[in-house]
Amino acid sequence: MKQDARARGGRPWSFDRDAAIDTAMLLFWRHGYEGVSIGDLTKAIGIAPPSLYAAFGSKADLYRRAVERYEETRGGLDLAAIRSAPSLPDAVRVLLTGAVTAVTQRQDERGCMISSGLVACHPDHADLARDAAARREALRGRIVQALSPHARGDRLEKLARHLAAIMQGLSIQARDGVAPSELYDIVEEVVAGIAARLPEG
Repeated sequence: MKQDARARGGRPWSFDRDAAIDTAMLLFWRHGYEGVSIGDLTKAIGIAPPSLYAAFGSKADLYRRAVERYEETRGGLDLAAIRSAPSLPDAVRVLLTGAVTAVTQRQDERGCMISSGLVACHPDHADLARDAAARREALRGRIVQALSPHARGDRLEKLARHLAAIMQGLSIQARDGVAPSELYDIVEEVVAGIAARLPEG
C-alpha cells in the first residue's frame, strides 16, 4: 500500500509512514489493541504524539491501517494452490497447513491478527470489534471461494464455517505456544475426518 508522502500543507512527513504502519502492525499483533498505548506506538515509531495524530488521526485509525497491512502481507490465502489441489482433503490440507505456517512463522507475533484479534474488548472499542468480526466473515467467504472447485452448495458453506472455526482455534493455540508440529497434527486429523466422509467410488 503506497502512502501519501506529504503532510497537510504539502510538507514532507518527518518519518516513513509505511514503516510506521509496519511497526504498529507488529505491536498490535503481539499485544492486541488494548495492550498497546499511544506511548508504546510513538516510542517504537520514533515520533511525538502530535505527529502520530496528524498522520493517522487516532490510535483506532492506525490500528485499522495496521490490520489492512496484515491482510495484505501476512493474512492472505493461497487461493490458486487451494483451488488447484487434486481433491477436497488435499485442498483442506493446503488451506490449514498454510494457516499453521502463518500463525507460527514469527516467534514474538504468534496467532492470527484477524482470527484472534478483538474477540473481547472494552465497550468503547465495539466498532473495532465489529470490524474484526466482519473481516473474519470475509475470510470465511474467501475459504468458500478457494474450495468451490471441490464442494458445492450447502455442504461448501458448512465446510467453510467449520474450517474457519478450526483456523481460529489454531490461532489461539499458536498464541498459547503450542508447537507447530502439534498444530500440524490437528490439520491431519481434520483432513482425515473430511476424507472419511467422502462418498466411496
